Amino acid sequence: MPAYLDHAATTPLSAAALAALTRELARTGNPSSLHGSGRRARRAVEDARETIAAAVGAHPSEVIFTSGGTEADNLAVKGLFWSRVATDPTRRRILCSAVEHHAVLDTVEWLERHEGAEVTWLPVDGDGRVDLDFLAAEIARDPDSIALVTVMWANNEVGTVQPVPAVVALATAAGIPVHSDAVQAFGSLAVDFKASGLAAMSISGHKIGGPVGVGALLLGRAVTLTPVQHGGGQERDVRSGTLDTPSIAAFAAAAEEVTAALTAETRRIGGLRDRLVAGITERIPGATVRGATGADRLPGNAHFTFQGCEGDSLLFLLDLAGVESSTGSACTAGVPRPSHVLLAMGLDEETARGAQRFTLGHASTDADVDALLAALPNAYLKAKQAGMAGHESTIQTAGTVARQGGSVLPAPADLPRPVE
Repeated sequence: MPAYLDHAATTPLSAAALAALTRELARTGNPSSLHGSGRRARRAVEDARETIAAAVGAHPSEVIFTSGGTEADNLAVKGLFWSRVATDPTRRRILCSAVEHHAVLDTVEWLERHEGAEVTWLPVDGDGRVDLDFLAAEIARDPDSIALVTVMWANNEVGTVQPVPAVVALATAAGIPVHSDAVQAFGSLAVDFKASGLAAMSISGHKIGGPVGVGALLLGRAVTLTPVQHGGGQERDVRSGTLDTPSIAAFAAAAEEVTAALTAETRRIGGLRDRLVAGITERIPGATVRGATGADRLPGNAHFTFQGCEGDSLLFLLDLAGVESSTGSACTAGVPRPSHVLLAMGLDEETARGAQRFTLGHASTDADVDALLAALPNAYLKAKQAGMAGHESTIQTAGTVARQGGSVLPAPADLPRPVE
């Protein structure tokens, strides 16, 4: 089995989630139906809603089930924008951090291109933390023109935890709703929707040991949201569509399990992460940790830039050695681009292209860290020998280096676009 160090992308299905999923898959019933099977399915959904609400510090009516974090982000950002503009057409400004996940970033850009949104990108410091002084100045400049603020709870690439309470305090004092993408935070940090003061918050199942294809938008009971899709009026008339009872039940089982073990797992995973960081720093002089430290960083996140090598080359070489990691950057049709997160943090393009993200989760062990530390020096040496190839030839260069070990890499057209 490979050493899996990409839990920020997706994490293995937990035993509790698998049991709930298979139990519900064996049953029949649309939770909107009125007969016995439908009522049984509805009970399963509502039990799951209560479980997830308890896990995130929300009222059950504030849990809106979605197909995942991306849909929840789209629903929150578009829905809040449209609702606010419908009330006051002059509210067209969106304040958005420059380091958001593409589910938020691309949604905001779409609203700018197609719906007349005026976007202000909030700068971040060298650790990826949003500039609160800049935010305060933008709000003070013209608060009545702002539709919403969206700032993620914790960054998916470098693991930096954002000052969400301070962001909310600044915005709500001016009557501005705040959305936060908490997909990476939920299950790794103590997340309390009610205490946060957020208007909306996005979470996802497959980041916490649940299945892919289910998530939730936490939406304040007094918050008005314009639906993105229409149909049967499920989920408070905010998100129509037949509910996926098996996935929702599995999501709830994972949420209950991960929150019950949060303190112990945070300590265990954080210890693994610290050993990983210390081992890499000791073995690779050209490695630099990126992102915040201590309590301001997700416990399972270790993000590095490696001097003089291409991140994709290093990824493929580690993969051949049985270690699965991520560059954490966008890649379209096999042509790598530097991470927008790292560029926003002030890194130059060449440095940013040397990124590698190692993320741990509930299935991680000391053996995974040992495997990485054993494989990394040789992989880094080979990747550095290949050098910083041009954008068009990066994958081919990685393939040439890898084939020296007797393996053939996938063609560029076969490569996905990693945006987690």
